[in-house]
Amino acid sequence: MSAMAAQMQADASAGAVLALRGVQRSFGPVQVLHDISIALYPGEVHALIGENGAGKSTTMKIMSGYLAPSGGSVELDGAPVVFARSRDAEGRGVTLIHQEFNLAQLLSVEQNIFLGHELKRGWRLDHAAMRAQTSDLLGRLETPLDPRAQVSGISVPEKQMVEIAKALSRKARVLIMDEPTAALTTRETEVLFRQIERLKAEGTAILYTSHKLDEVAAIADKVNIMRDGRLVRTAVRGEMSVDQMAEAMVGRELSDMYPPKRPSDGAEPVLEVSGFSVGEVVKEATFALNRGEILGFAGLVGSGRTELMEGLVGLRQATGAVAINGRPIRLHSVEAAMAAGLVYLPEDRKEHGLILTQDMRRNLTLLALKNFSQILIDKRAEEAALDRAIGEFDIRAPDREVLVGNLSGGNQQKLLLAKIMLAEPQIVIIDEPTRGIDVGTKQQFYGFIHQLAEAGHSVIVVSSEMTEVIGLCDRVVVMRRGRIAGEVTGTEVNEDAIVRLAMGLDRKDNGHG
Repeated sequence: MSAMAAQMQADASAGAVLALRGVQRSFGPVQVLHDISIALYPGEVHALIGENGAGKSTTMKIMSGYLAPSGGSVELDGAPVVFARSRDAEGRGVTLIHQEFNLAQLLSVEQNIFLGHELKRGWRLDHAAMRAQTSDLLGRLETPLDPRAQVSGISVPEKQMVEIAKALSRKARVLIMDEPTAALTTRETEVLFRQIERLKAEGTAILYTSHKLDEVAAIADKVNIMRDGRLVRTAVRGEMSVDQMAEAMVGRELSDMYPPKRPSDGAEPVLEVSGFSVGEVVKEATFALNRGEILGFAGLVGSGRTELMEGLVGLRQATGAVAINGRPIRLHSVEAAMAAGLVYLPEDRKEHGLILTQDMRRNLTLLALKNFSQILIDKRAEEAALDRAIGEFDIRAPDREVLVGNLSGGNQQKLLLAKIMLAEPQIVIIDEPTRGIDVGTKQQFYGFIHQLAEAGHSVIVVSSEMTEVIGLCDRVVVMRRGRIAGEVTGTEVNEDAIVRLAMGLDRKDNGHG
């Protein structure tokens, strides 16, 4: 780096509470960060965006003490600092909200928020104070959770709010937020944004990363765009449109995000569900899925979409009638569903879909060991399955032995899709298909779903992203409070019609519900 460039960086980071200067990072012979310089200022939201694998996570981990840089320096209040571990960074006021939940499932909400930072009265834990502060934090986030509730029993969005509450409890000077809204509804996102504005007013410096570029445009004071481990563009609020951000991320023009919808051909139903109830959550759901169709399920969080799908594939106890190809089927287990040609890609791929401590081959094989009648024990068959997965779904990994936990979110999701497709199903249910996936990989994933339908598979897509449901699905079923409020098709697949059904303002039974 030239002396002039170094001086320019020093000038740019003057007054910053936290800064990276010329940071590099290598893993063995592979360099993943190249000369990264970012400065975070009090009362400012600084967005960091890029495709999966661009280097965002590595950058954030260096800022928060989870990784050390291979070159360059980290500065706190203008002075070089070395964080030996993340706890050191937290002690200096730098807190990271992880994209993947960093929660102890068997502990309570209250215990998770204060884990390692317990409040004491004398030598005893002050449970009353911790419970009161937990209630206050959850109240700020408009999340009516019992502080004593076990984390394993709460929903994915509620877990995200607990992570945010935990970070707020640390009273950080620098708050690094990694995909904080990936699991949140629009209403919950608005609540979070109000808290971010409050933190800005208190002088907190915020680094915010999200694949939802409309959020970035709305909330960020500055935007840094990464590609292939380098910063390729920095812009201030209003300088770049969402489309320009997306194109800068992927290095090419992005058009036609969604494949063209195909005209309805009046195909026969492949799946018929009637009077289907799942515990106390889903009541008397009735709908049909046609051959080669992409059927969307929309609704607010808590409307019962995921529970309905889990009931269909035998993950929850359920009652009601199910027929596949006109033949009544009893789907009492995942194995029974798979044998009938029905597979499920779950909402939380890391908790319920993949084994992060195993390699790609083992993940594919373990599905076979658990769920297939024919076990893949032939090494050539295992290699062929992995070859097919990598080739058909463009899985990009540094080598075939890499642990799945070290793959990007997009490649993990591709692997999970490849994994369930090994069963050669008729019906594919995909819950939140692009959660935590960058814009370029989203476009690719939509293409995969379209190709499945083109090949004659019938697909159900459950999504909280309105644009995704509208852009991808041929028909949309809308749920509200555990019941089917109605369905929309054709030109009625639009935001207004879906929202009105989800909010209970309209009801279009169309023979269902």
